[in-house]
Order: sequence, then C-alpha cells, then structure tokens
Amino acid sequence: MAHIFATLAQLFVLALTFAASSARAQDYPSRPVELIVPFAAGGGAELLARLLSEGLNKRFGQAFLVINRPGANTNLGTLSVVRAKPDGYTLAIASVGLTANPSLYKSLAFEPQRDLEPITLIANSPTVLVVPPSLPVNTLSEFIAYAKARPGALNYGTYGAGSGPHLATELFQAKTGIRMQAVPYGGGGPAALGAVTGQVQALFSSVLPVLGLVRGDKLKPIAIAANRRSELLPKVPTFLEQGLDYRTGTWFGLLAPAKTPPEVINLLHRSTVALLQEPAVRAKILEQGAEVVATTPAEFRAFITDETERLATVIRGANISLD
Repeated sequence: MAHIFATLAQLFVLALTFAASSARAQDYPSRPVELIVPFAAGGGAELLARLLSEGLNKRFGQAFLVINRPGANTNLGTLSVVRAKPDGYTLAIASVGLTANPSLYKSLAFEPQRDLEPITLIANSPTVLVVPPSLPVNTLSEFIAYAKARPGALNYGTYGAGSGPHLATELFQAKTGIRMQAVPYGGGGPAALGAVTGQVQALFSSVLPVLGLVRGDKLKPIAIAANRRSELLPKVPTFLEQGLDYRTGTWFGLLAPAKTPPEVINLLHRSTVALLQEPAVRAKILEQGAEVVATTPAEFRAFITDETERLATVIRGANISLD
C-alpha cells in the first residue's frame, strides 16, 4: 500500500510540474525580454537582434530589449546569459565566438554546449574582403601581391582575437602565405570605421556591417567568400572566380540559458521561425547581406557541434591561444 501511495504522489508531482510548465508557456512573456548582443553597437549581430526585437514585440505584445554587452571575445555578454535565470527572459544573440572560444581558451567560465539551450540558427552571411578606397589595389591578385611585398606591414581589423574576422583572416593567410597584423575592435561597426579611416588596410567582414559603406564608396570590396556572387553586391567577384578556393562566413543564432523550460524554448522557436519566414523580414535580412536559415533547436545544436570542431582545426593550425 505504501508503494502505491508513493507512486501516486510521484504522479501528482509530475502533473503539477507539467501544469506549472504549461502555465509558464501560456503566460510567457509577461514582462520585457532582454536580447543580449555580445558585440559593440553597429555590427551584424545587433542589426539582426533589432529585427527580431521589432518582430517579436509585435507578436507577443511585450518589449524585447536589445542590450549590447561586448568584451572578452563575446564571453562577457554570453556569460551574462548563462548566469541568468532560465526562464526565457534573457536570451543570447550568438555568433562565431561561441564555437571558437572553447579552443581559444584553456578554461572558460562556461561550456557553450552544456550551459546554453539552442533556439534557432537565424542567418548566415558570407565573408567579404574590403579595403580603404585609398589602397592601390582593385583585384584579389593585386591585394595579395601588395601584401606580399610588405610582409607584416599591413593591418587588418578584427573583433578581437579568435573572432570571426580574425579566424577568417588567419584562414586566408594560411592559403596565400601573406602576413598582416591584427587590430582588435569591439564589433563590426567600429572595425568597419577603422577600415574607412585607414587604421586598417583590410577587413574580412560579414556583409552586414559593411554593405552601406561599400554602396556609399566608403569601402572598396575585393572579393566575397561564397559559391556565387551576392545579389546585393553583383559586381563583386567571388574568391573562387579570382582563383582562390576560399569560402567562409559569419552565422548568427538565438539561444537561452540551459534548463529553460522546453515549452518556452518551443514557443520562442516557433515564433522566431515564423517571423523569419515573413517575406518582409526575409527581404530586410537579405538587404543586410545575409541569408535566412531558421533551423530547429536540434539542428542548431548539431551545427554548433560541427562548427566547434571545424574552428578547432583552424585555431590549432594558426596556433592561436588567448590564455
């Protein structure tokens, strides 16, 4: 008899837990939600975060606040999400740093695949090489020849050691044999400005933070690291067209703290994917130089695993360490 009562008690607790979880999902969100962007203002991650903020605000009738928390190669902002209460009210906009940092640091204050819950991979943007208009090169071969004639003399912009632009440049240098000096910035906006003003002579950036500057002739595009030319930059040839098999890009995804209720994760996933499938939203993201991806949480988790392994190979090859 005691065994029966114990079983009934367990079922009762499970029922209460399920009911509480369902209630949480039905009530969510009942107050503003923070979207943490671990970069300085003006970069591609922030642009996408503001699109999500506007769309989710309309869908839920609740504010989704974009908060920039740059620092420590995205670790500062990401850690603030890891340490947040797992209730869906603090979310992370993540990018390449999330999958690079486990190989860049001997010890992290968190483990991305353990401490964060994937919601969806939002979009991907191919890398484009841009230079100041004053740099006397117009093609990839001219740029490589110019850099080789000045080993170590040219500067290139990054968002910090191990960031997307840093790893993209290291991969390019490994393929071409040139050497340049890294100059770190807080994000895509400041790095693009550094290229405009000539503080750096090259920037391997996602299309998002440099598109307007390219169109305004503030930056000169040399090549794009995709299989085909971008609809937004149809006159810019690919690296492949210019004889170099170099393809890479920057991805952006949405995550929550681990142990966030599955009902909240699923609700956020359904709402975000529905938003990303709206023609107007897709068009805005395309205008920023990115392509909508919109994966399931499971697909995003598998992507994070694969990307972590791929970047580990690049990082080991370049002998990069931040500890």
